[in-house]
Amino acid sequence: MKIIRTRDFTGTRAWDAIPVANMRGITTRVHWTNEPYKWHTNEGEEVFAVLDGEVDMYYRVDGVEHKAQLAAGDVFFASIGTEHVAHPVGEARILVVESEGTV
Repeated sequence: MKIIRTRDFTGTRAWDAIPVANMRGITTRVHWTNEPYKWHTNEGEEVFAVLDGEVDMYYRVDGVEHKAQLAAGDVFFASIGTEHVAHPVGEARILVVESEGTV
């Protein structure tokens, strides 16, 4: 059993994380960040839920770049092979569910 007060979590560096669970190779982590990530493509699927703050999510479809503005409560699902990058607007706390070992 575990309770995590996500609003109290501030990392010591961008994309710092609190591990929540590992369920048969699927990890769930709470991330804190105030800086963009990097463009990447996952080998598996990814669920990205904004818990606090705002995030501009950039993604490419057929080589064309798109942007979705995500607020607290919004969820972004990246299917296998979706190239994407998250840019927080200020500080953000994000719940990420993905295959273990994903970058």
